[in-house]
Amino acid sequence: MALTKFAGAVAVITGGASGIGFATAGALRERGAHVVLADINADGLLKAQEELRRATAGAQGEIFTVAVDVTNEVQVRGLMKRAEEALGSIDLVVTCAGIGRGGPIDTFSSGDMQNLMNINFMGTYNCAQSALPAMRRQGSGYFVFLSSVAGKLGTPMLSGYCASKWAVRGFSAALRAELYGTGIGITTVYPAWVDTPMVRQETEDEMRLLNVQILLTPQQVASEIVQAVTEGRRDLTLAPNPDIAFALQLFTADQDKAEDVMGQAIQQQLATMARQSS
Repeated sequence: MALTKFAGAVAVITGGASGIGFATAGALRERGAHVVLADINADGLLKAQEELRRATAGAQGEIFTVAVDVTNEVQVRGLMKRAEEALGSIDLVVTCAGIGRGGPIDTFSSGDMQNLMNINFMGTYNCAQSALPAMRRQGSGYFVFLSSVAGKLGTPMLSGYCASKWAVRGFSAALRAELYGTGIGITTVYPAWVDTPMVRQETEDEMRLLNVQILLTPQQVASEIVQAVTEGRRDLTLAPNPDIAFALQLFTADQDKAEDVMGQAIQQQLATMARQSS
């Protein structure tokens, strides 16, 4: 089920105008793949297309751009149809479109929660469901679903984000079992903090409260994704942060204890910030 030959392969990448999506497109095109960049940011797509052409000058793969809202099922179906008709197949779909929102549940609106679920999870679902017919006809294909270490942890002040990324994790596991024997593979990616526009939107207080230490670049994640696809790896967890790595180990060993430890840590941090601001 691994995808080992990228030359001539067709990769559809959502969130392709920036961050991990754009970096993954570059890594794939350098290996000869045709890339279809999809993003809700139409202007950003045009800039990304030109930048990608410059960065991968000499590469043989085509670069297509499609402005799409991943929460819109009709638009996503159109994206996949266009990719298959223009390039002949859909060999790889990488779902990088996503948003982040944080804050205490008391002030976290239902609208914020719905947006997280719609983009982070339903966007993933729409892409998978829309690309599957082509992959079934081919008898092959590969998905890379972007979750997060938040999809393995219960992080205070990120309840909505965690919910959306746990949903991606559960969806991946169920779909992987459902597609057993079809020749269609899935890698689920669980990165810690990555230097992307989404993370940079956090306020200084939020960065302090969540102890944000950015130790991954989009290019590092993209390189790991390509390697994971060639190996057919189911789980790609990237957690260079010592505190996050420890939390992952603790959640695996004793989730009850992990929840208590993380709860105590956030309460101490809130108390410290309150004292400093008074």
